[in-house]
Amino acid sequence: MTYISLPSARAKARRSLKDRIALVFALMRQRRALSKLDDAALSDIGISREAADREARRPFWDAPDFWLR
Repeated sequence: MTYISLPSARAKARRSLKDRIALVFALMRQRRALSKLDDAALSDIGISREAADREARRPFWDAPDFWLR
């Protein structure tokens, strides 16, 4: 069977500068909040203290790949 890839009917819109700045601030807030969680809360979400600390220390420009689209 042959599959044909058709272009999307909607063109992907690029995020505005304002939206990108808002995402950076959201990322910084999330990482700061993650660093303040206690061990019980981290255990509830399945993250070790080391992994949380490592994530919290990442710079803001080291954003998840899906944010760059």
